[in-house]
Amino acid sequence: RSGQYTMNHDHSKKISDGASFDRSGSQDSLDELSLDDYWKELENIHETRGNNHEEGVALVVKEPDEGELEEEWLKEAGLSNLFGESSGDSQESMVFLSTLTRTQKAAVEKRIETVTQTLRKKNKQHQIPDVRDIFRLQNDSKGKVCDGSEPSNVRTSESKNETHNGKKGTKFNLGTDEQKNLLEDIPSSDTDINLEIPFAEQAANLKDSSVGNMCKGGGGDTLLPNFRLPKDKTGTTKIGDLAPQDMKKVYSLALIELTALYDVLGTEFKQQKAVKIKTKDSGLFGVPLSILLEQDQKKVPGTKIPLIFQKLIGKIEETTLETEGLLRIPGVATRVKNLCQELEAKFYEGTFNWENVKQHDAASLLKLFIRELPQPLLTVEYLKAFQDVQNLPTRKQQLQALNLLVLLLPEANRDTLKVLLEFLQRVIDHRDKNKMTLNNVAMVMAPNLFTFHGFGSKTIEQSEFVMAAGTANVMRFMIQYQKLLWTIPKFIVDQVRKQNTERQKKEKKDKAMKKLLKKMAYDREKHEKQEKTPNDTDVPQGVIRVQAPHLSKVSMALQLTEELKAGDIVARFLSKKSGNVQTLNKEEVFLYEIGGNIGERCLDCDTYMKDLYQLNPNAEWVIKPKQT
Repeated sequence: RSGQYTMNHDHSKKISDGASFDRSGSQDSLDELSLDDYWKELENIHETRGNNHEEGVALVVKEPDEGELEEEWLKEAGLSNLFGESSGDSQESMVFLSTLTRTQKAAVEKRIETVTQTLRKKNKQHQIPDVRDIFRLQNDSKGKVCDGSEPSNVRTSESKNETHNGKKGTKFNLGTDEQKNLLEDIPSSDTDINLEIPFAEQAANLKDSSVGNMCKGGGGDTLLPNFRLPKDKTGTTKIGDLAPQDMKKVYSLALIELTALYDVLGTEFKQQKAVKIKTKDSGLFGVPLSILLEQDQKKVPGTKIPLIFQKLIGKIEETTLETEGLLRIPGVATRVKNLCQELEAKFYEGTFNWENVKQHDAASLLKLFIRELPQPLLTVEYLKAFQDVQNLPTRKQQLQALNLLVLLLPEANRDTLKVLLEFLQRVIDHRDKNKMTLNNVAMVMAPNLFTFHGFGSKTIEQSEFVMAAGTANVMRFMIQYQKLLWTIPKFIVDQVRKQNTERQKKEKKDKAMKKLLKKMAYDREKHEKQEKTPNDTDVPQGVIRVQAPHLSKVSMALQLTEELKAGDIVARFLSKKSGNVQTLNKEEVFLYEIGGNIGERCLDCDTYMKDLYQLNPNAEWVIKPKQT
């Protein structure tokens, strides 16, 4: 890989002592000297580890048996009921499969095929469906079998004659032919990230066309493109905007989409599997995130980031972020070790004296905390996948893969990573004074996130040497594009809407099959409900009723116009204040889309309400504070 990263000598000039050099050059280019930071950091890590290895339990990563990975993958994707003992109850999965794209289906088929063959070899006494039967069942109504060779068109009946901008009816861009047309229709620059068309479909279309050479991952130009998200009229969905039941679906879809993307690009995607080991069940360093948060929530209910982590970042920022070499210059090793022991003993008692902690020591403790986690912050399952992002052909695909990987992280890991990346960006914002550019910070932090002692020292040393520039590059991406990475792609939200719609249709059918008496009662209840529903009877066409139980004006009917945005509605409610209700600021309350084809979604203030109403006409609209 040595030719992959061209080193740019112009950006750094050695000073006579050879140890320090001008770091204030280009923010974006990977230069040769900045790799020094990486090796120095690795050296510091070994020193600390040498002093502090009494409890060094290695986490064993198990070599999986044939078919085991695929079986695990199907479980993670929520499709385990397509095989094994529970294969009878696969209706829910059928609904799920009906919403998948061509490339997603191919990824699922490939894994089911492997599991099926393995089960047959082992001659397990389970019902082993043929992979084609699974997709035939689900395609019967359309009269087509998705066998991987013929693109299946998953277009919904609602979307037959709409235009791309969703002016008519409900639109879910899930098919394949129309995606190709969409790709041709949308004039997108190389730096626009298209969140409407599934990433694997984009990659497949790129492969088929001759433009596969744009914006390469490696090559001579190491400047990071200024990627941006074109505005989505129905609102950008961020992690944290959706209800938990919809986030579960997002997880399954992200896993399938990431696998499909890697399949299309010919890169192997393998989740690692950790064997459970005994870990500390109390304390600060070397304690699993979940246990830390359990401890912390007793102290501060609802906290989502470990208190020690927050406190260390606060301590570093308290001095000033302009300190030269911040994060790069280590604290004194013996002092850091003593502080570590003292924190373990006194942090929760509140008797620890933070005055004694120097800024560089706090930075060393923060990095130590990340390294000492019994499972890496990026998780055992996905650490390798994060590293392998660097092998994808284009920068845009690397960014798309990182976006999906962030969606796959457990909530505690994701929240902690977000706070870390935001902090690192604040350090970089002071680069003129602290001389810590994006590269320098990435070089220093990469070994802390990517060298994981659990994988056993020998293999990790070798791969670290080979992957120094690679992991630092992934680190640069995560810092630079963090705002994009915490966005849920529109095509995934659309697939969630489609699943909810299909499930509701199925539930309706099931209810209709019940006894006549129950059916009549159900119809009567439904009729009464409809009469009460503001969207149906007492609200004319093109008008929505917004509820705001927390505000003095609790309800308002609003005429939808082309320009009306979610933020305008919130502002209108907040202007109608009265004395007896708790005053809430604009930053504290949001408009929510609830029900219809989504569980619950917090709307960004630039959401165009008319466009969203057309996407989900049966939703209710409620203004309320955001759940943290």
